[in-house]
Amino acid sequence: MIRDTIKTETIAAMKAGDKDRTATLRLIGAKIKDRDIELRTTDAKPEDDALVTDVLVKMAKQRRESITMYDDGGRTELADQERRELAVIEEFLPKQMSEEETRAAIAAIKADLGADGMKDMGRVMGALKEKHGASLDMSRASGWVKEALS
Repeated sequence: MIRDTIKTETIAAMKAGDKDRTATLRLIGAKIKDRDIELRTTDAKPEDDALVTDVLVKMAKQRRESITMYDDGGRTELADQERRELAVIEEFLPKQMSEEETRAAIAAIKADLGADGMKDMGRVMGALKEKHGASLDMSRASGWVKEALS
């Protein structure tokens, strides 16, 4: 399980004295615990690895957005910090699909659903996220879906 791997890596980073890595791993642990607390009151609880992956995907997206903003604002030291955090977060994410693989997945889903225009974008995006959500960047995939449906 990803959760156990993160805990093990946190302990290893603490023993190695790697403060940046330890801080990032603790942050990941805190976000996962926050999500666990949010889900206490719900009836449907997702599978643990899916929950952890969802948290990691959101954290990675936040880091990417921050890097862009810091680079645009000339704050390279803050952007570098975000890049280091992103590198640690990405260690625990599934391998990301390439552009070719993503386009092939979009074409397959489009054919399965019989999608033929922009009115079907929501259905295609929903199916794409359901099948490949953790292994692709949905914001980039959105543009490719638009392209495929137009």
